[in-house]
Amino acid sequence: MTIIRVPKSWEIPEQEATPESVYFNRRRFLKTLVGAGVGATIMPIVGCKQGEQVNSKLADSLDTASLAAEPNSTFSTVDRPTTDIILAGQYNNYYEFGSGKSIWQAAQALPTEDWKVEVTGLVKNPRTYDLDDLQKTFPIEERLYRFRCVEAWSMVIPWIGFPMKSLIAAVEPTDNAKFVSFTSYYDKEITVGPLWSLGKKLPWPYTEGLRLEEMANDLAFFAIGNYGHMLPKQHGAPIRAVLPWKYGFKGAKAIAKIEFLDTQPPTFWNTIDSHEYDFEANVNPNKPHPRWSQASEKFISKGPGLKWEKRPTLPYNGYGDYVANLYV
Repeated sequence: MTIIRVPKSWEIPEQEATPESVYFNRRRFLKTLVGAGVGATIMPIVGCKQGEQVNSKLADSLDTASLAAEPNSTFSTVDRPTTDIILAGQYNNYYEFGSGKSIWQAAQALPTEDWKVEVTGLVKNPRTYDLDDLQKTFPIEERLYRFRCVEAWSMVIPWIGFPMKSLIAAVEPTDNAKFVSFTSYYDKEITVGPLWSLGKKLPWPYTEGLRLEEMANDLAFFAIGNYGHMLPKQHGAPIRAVLPWKYGFKGAKAIAKIEFLDTQPPTFWNTIDSHEYDFEANVNPNKPHPRWSQASEKFISKGPGLKWEKRPTLPYNGYGDYVANLYV
């Protein structure tokens, strides 16, 4: 009997996948991209010499320590090309440092030395991990995931890290634990927030949360690297949450504390405006944002330059086979 394999919605033919050399020969690749002017269309218009300096600093910010990891075969292909390193490292949201998209420069102020992550709350084995502990304790792997912003743009990024369910197994939540909260780094002198927040009392530090069964899902991931290297600061170094079926604001960056709770925790955007940013925040083409449609998205493609490809939004960002059962 002939067996016909039906590709999953996130898969891409092998010939269209990004070559391994693209992000493992990183320094040469970054210099090539910068030399070719990749990303120039989304950077401010500056003089030639100043622009070269900015591009050089951007490349330096992405050239972090190497981090080897075997690809997880289940999550090694998607239905579109991997977003270029320069574009992914240049076009970011990071509200702790401001509201512009070229926030990568301000994010370099984040102090990541001697980082500690406290895991506490309703667990049998509370613990504080440093980065070395995380790499030695948990199975590090690479996963290629779609990334979908609530602002209706998207990317594909190769993340390196470990499944959230591995942390759950290590700390053993008690029967009373129903939710988890992620708290990001905060220092009022460093993470000053966007200009529009001046004079307003915002709920810092940045916090996000999940139901425990969401955290235990196979997709839920802690990233400590991407593109074959440790996480750059603009991507949420040294550890961030990656939840590909949810809008990007759910992925807390620079996580300093993980707390298991018996009640739903307050979260940053949901506290500011629950009408626009609900706690669940699953990608849903049929549920428009109050100010724009979510039926389609602009995919940031390969360079040179910034190319927007309009694509239809998929329910759960294309990962419904994994998570739809959580929301029956």
